[in-house]
Amino acid sequence: MHALAMILAGGRGSRLSILSAKRAKPAVPFAGKYRIIDFPLSNCSNSGITTVGILTQYRPRSLNDHIRTGAPWDLDRLHGGVTLLQPYERVNEMERYEGTANAIQLNYDFIKHHRPDFVVILASDHIYKMNYDDMITFHTDHRADLTVATLKVSLDEASRFGILEADAGYQVTAFEEKPLQPRSTMASMGIYVFTTEVLSRVLMEDAADPNSAHDFGKNIIPKMINSHKAYVYPFNGYWVDVGTVQAYWEAHMDLLADSPPLDLMDRNWVIHTRSEERPPANIRTGAVVAHSLITDGCVIEGTVEYSVLSPGVRVGRGAVVRNSIVLTDTVVEPGAIVDRSIIDKDCVIQSNAHVGYGIDYSPNPLGDLTSGISLVGKNAVVPINVKVGRNCIVAGDVRENDFPGLTIPSGATVGILPTG
Repeated sequence: MHALAMILAGGRGSRLSILSAKRAKPAVPFAGKYRIIDFPLSNCSNSGITTVGILTQYRPRSLNDHIRTGAPWDLDRLHGGVTLLQPYERVNEMERYEGTANAIQLNYDFIKHHRPDFVVILASDHIYKMNYDDMITFHTDHRADLTVATLKVSLDEASRFGILEADAGYQVTAFEEKPLQPRSTMASMGIYVFTTEVLSRVLMEDAADPNSAHDFGKNIIPKMINSHKAYVYPFNGYWVDVGTVQAYWEAHMDLLADSPPLDLMDRNWVIHTRSEERPPANIRTGAVVAHSLITDGCVIEGTVEYSVLSPGVRVGRGAVVRNSIVLTDTVVEPGAIVDRSIIDKDCVIQSNAHVGYGIDYSPNPLGDLTSGISLVGKNAVVPINVKVGRNCIVAGDVRENDFPGLTIPSGATVGILPTG
């Protein structure tokens, strides 16, 4: 049986604020050396799925640069391999994906060309390990038309998901997309296995419906419950949707536990990525490093605690990085402090500056920041002695003249945030 995977990677990811301002959400760095999309791609490779289509739309360049031929995931193959599928100009207009089902429909020629028995449809912004082959086996054993991977969530979280109900034999009896009053806590993970012939028919029917939003959760799955054999596939492992700043930060903090719920050291299920060559991390005399992930090329002279540092980060003497995520080639100069913050690539936190200052947790409505996490955008410079409060956003590319004073109050934004 031949399965093909389609990874939906076209969303803008606006809830990640400035982290996705200059890159597609699946290309946002994660856990020091990885990108978010490395997780579903590695799951495909480890599950024996060697034909993968990646549907991109918003700012695809960083994603294209990262994936290239697919060699790190063993997807640089003459037959199959990885293919980046972007909207293109048709006879009368520029094509854009209107919904998840529409994106698959517009690229159905790719599926038809490879003639798979099953199509696995995946989101690109989830952190997890999953053997899709086990799910396909479940699908075939139950002679299903559609199988939806599910995860138990708390009742408080349930309204954020598509919620399913199923009988004792795992067949779906009800489905509701993001219900205000959930009747179940069985949440869709956005992972679907379709029998290919069935997928072809339901996509054509949906494309012909002028009232449809052309979305799997809103349209396709609810219609299939009464007309097809739809099943749930319960998943019990670690899975996080890192579509918000809070979830992204928490998922990183999860990795710093002594026994992390997601084991990146597992040699039986390697998470592959495209890595650049960097020298080993250099921990110098007087440095203090605890409960942290330090990637190649980092130079640490100060203190790093409960933090994740991407390649090439430099932490100067007397500087402190705590409860934070610092991305590639950022410099934290001597005496500077970074606390409960996310610092994007190529930033400079100058001497004695403090990002994440004080005890005021006033919210920032522009970034939906309420828990004290502050953000500094790509290529920004936080000047000497400047104190940036909690829940703040410092936009990318800002310089000293963009700061109104030496103290930026909690909940404030410095610079102009991109709008599209």
